[in-house]
Amino acid sequence: MDYHRMPIEIESPEEMGYDKIEINLAESSAFELSLEELGVDLSQIKLEYTHHRGLPALRELIASNHIALHPDQVLLTGGAAMALFITYTSILNKGDKVGIVFPNYSSNLQVPKAIGCELLKINLSLGDNWRLDLDQVELVLKSGAKLISITSPHNPTGNTLSHDDIHALLKLTDLYDVYFLFDETYRDACFITPYSILASYHRNWISVLSFSKGYGLPGIRIGVIISQCESLNKKFLAAKEMIQICNPPLEEAIALAFYQKRESHLQRINAGAMQNLQILKNWLINEPRIKCILPLGGLVCFPKLVVKEFEMGNFYQNLFERHGLVVGPGHWFDMPDDYMRLGFGYPTAEKLNRGLHYISTIMDEM
Repeated sequence: MDYHRMPIEIESPEEMGYDKIEINLAESSAFELSLEELGVDLSQIKLEYTHHRGLPALRELIASNHIALHPDQVLLTGGAAMALFITYTSILNKGDKVGIVFPNYSSNLQVPKAIGCELLKINLSLGDNWRLDLDQVELVLKSGAKLISITSPHNPTGNTLSHDDIHALLKLTDLYDVYFLFDETYRDACFITPYSILASYHRNWISVLSFSKGYGLPGIRIGVIISQCESLNKKFLAAKEMIQICNPPLEEAIALAFYQKRESHLQRINAGAMQNLQILKNWLINEPRIKCILPLGGLVCFPKLVVKEFEMGNFYQNLFERHGLVVGPGHWFDMPDDYMRLGFGYPTAEKLNRGLHYISTIMDEM
């Protein structure tokens, strides 16, 4: 494995120090919940080894939300990052070809690179509203891809798969007998995803979920792998046992407490996100120097600055030094820096309003 640190992690708000940031539009999750808000009492939790697949009660709840899934097809991991790592390393070997939707969250690019795989990009474009190009998917399959990795709702653009996309991908799965990995970490964030968990559609389809992004619980590091394939599930469990053995009981207890009241928590979290999305829409209407496709899912979008003779490095530096504002520059996603990821689910409405105003102000002055 050839590991390299990712720019999105090197330059992340947590590495910078949250105390140095006044307005955080780089964050891609909902604002974090506290134990008090969850009403969790951890005083009786034994600090013991737990079930290797994850807390049975939590796996049962997750499986019950989706048609045709069994709790044994649900594996709890140390965050979605571990879930992605386990999935890629269980299926791929050095030299394998893997199709990756691009741009994408760095883990989906860097883990296959670290394995030594050949990455075949399935390019999304702003001009095509960030829609998945099924012809590109099939071209990658014809090139011998062993796995196709798709993120929906997509990070950083906020695009989602349609029902027609799903039916077309099912046909391609059967035609080429290939694995599909679906990063669905945003499926409950802000919008209602209009289809069941994608792993429920086919035994070659794997879904990864997260308690971080849409649930506002990144600190408990709980991710999920869902697969109907028994042989893959054995490999996934073996990988987890080598890396972690089991999840910490405190973290699983917190995750269970959230999930038992999931609908009420999501209603509150997503109401704030939808309010912020309207603020973003209003700003975009009045800001001609920004081209943006509004998200259909998740808590982020990926606008492009349409300005001439503009020094992007100075733009980001001025945002931070003058206003304490951070956004996600394009190079976090191997894209030019005239693109930026805006997270609208994390800040308060007041801070989002101020942050968007500061972006316009800095463009005025440059």
